[in-house]
Amino acid sequence: MLITLGDPGRLTGGYLYHRRLAELAPRQQAALEFISFPDRPFPLAIVDAPDVMDRVLRSGADVAVLDSIAAAFCGPWCAVRRPPLPMVGMLHQPPGGIDHGPVRTGLQARLDRLAYRRTERLLVASESLAEELAQKGEPIERIRVVPPGRDVAESAGPAPGDVRQGRRAALLCVGNWLERKGIVELVQAFATLEQDAATLHLVGDTLAETPYAQRVRARVAQPDLQRRVVVHGPLSRPQVAAMYAAADAFVLPSLKEPYGTVYGEAMACGLPVIGWRAGNLPYLAEHDREGLLVEPGDLAGLAAAMRRLADDSALRTRLGAAARQRALSRPTWEDVAGLFFGQLREVAAAHHRSPV
Repeated sequence: MLITLGDPGRLTGGYLYHRRLAELAPRQQAALEFISFPDRPFPLAIVDAPDVMDRVLRSGADVAVLDSIAAAFCGPWCAVRRPPLPMVGMLHQPPGGIDHGPVRTGLQARLDRLAYRRTERLLVASESLAEELAQKGEPIERIRVVPPGRDVAESAGPAPGDVRQGRRAALLCVGNWLERKGIVELVQAFATLEQDAATLHLVGDTLAETPYAQRVRARVAQPDLQRRVVVHGPLSRPQVAAMYAAADAFVLPSLKEPYGTVYGEAMACGLPVIGWRAGNLPYLAEHDREGLLVEPGDLAGLAAAMRRLADDSALRTRLGAAARQRALSRPTWEDVAGLFFGQLREVAAAHHRSPV
C-alpha cells in the first residue's frame, strides 16, 4: 500500500515512478495499491491523517510505503502513534521538498522527519539524495537506493517525422514547466543560436505552474523563436520514446533534480545530454564524456553547449554512444521492481508477516 497525495495519475516523476512499479508488481508476485491524502493547501491535509491511516490498516497490506510528497501530513500523527503496520519511506525529494520557499521548506522538513522516524527503512531515488540524507545525520544503514528504470517504454510510438525541420540538429527537452526546470533559461539561451542551427522540442506539462508557464509562452512567442521551438505538451510514454529516438541531443537545465529520470532515459536512447552541473546530473553523466555540463546560470555556456552539439555531428555520435553505454549499466524498470519489492519483503519478514 502506497500513501501519496492527490491524483496518482499525475504526469510527474514520483507519480510516474510509482505507477510503473504498480504495473510491474504482478510480475513480482506482489500488488501495489494507492491511498491518497486530499490535495489541500499545505498543511491542511494533516487533519486527514487519522482517516488515511485507518484506511491503510483496513486495506490488509503487509507494508505501508510513505511517498515523500505525503510524509509531512503523516508527521504529527506518527509523532504520537505507532503506525499500524511496518512503514517504509519512498523519497523522491529531501525533507522539506524542492519547490517551496524557505518558510514552508523549514516547516515541511520538520514534519517529514517526524514521519520518517517511524519508518523501518528509507528508499531513495538517487545516489545524490542518499548522500544528502547521510550528510544531514540519517543513519546510512537505513537508506537504500532504488533508482528509476532507464527504459522509457516497451515500444516507441510512431516516428514524429522530420524533427530537425531543415536545420542541422533537433534538440529535445522533456520537463514540466516548473521554475526549477529552467525552461525560460533554456529558450533564452536557445534564442542566441543561429536560425539554421537547431529546432528545439519542448515536451511536458505546460500548466504545472501557471505564472511560470505564461513566462515561457511569452518568450517562445517572440519573433526570434517562432517556428524554431515546437511545444508538444504532455505526451504518452511511447510518444516520448519516439521523440528520444528521433532527436539528436537532450537538454534540460534543471537546478534541483533529485534523480532526473529523463536524463537516464535520453542517455539509454543514445542521446548526449546538456544541463547544469547540479542535482543528480553529475552522478549520471560526465562533462565531455556522455554530455556537456554547464555551471548553473551560465546562459552563454548553455548556448555554447547547444551550438557545439548542433554543429558537430561527430561529437554527438561520440557522446551519445558513451551515454548509451553508461545508461545501459543502470537497472531497467523490471530490475527496479525487483529491488523495490525485495526491500518490502525484507521489512515484512522482519515483522513476521507474510510476504507482500
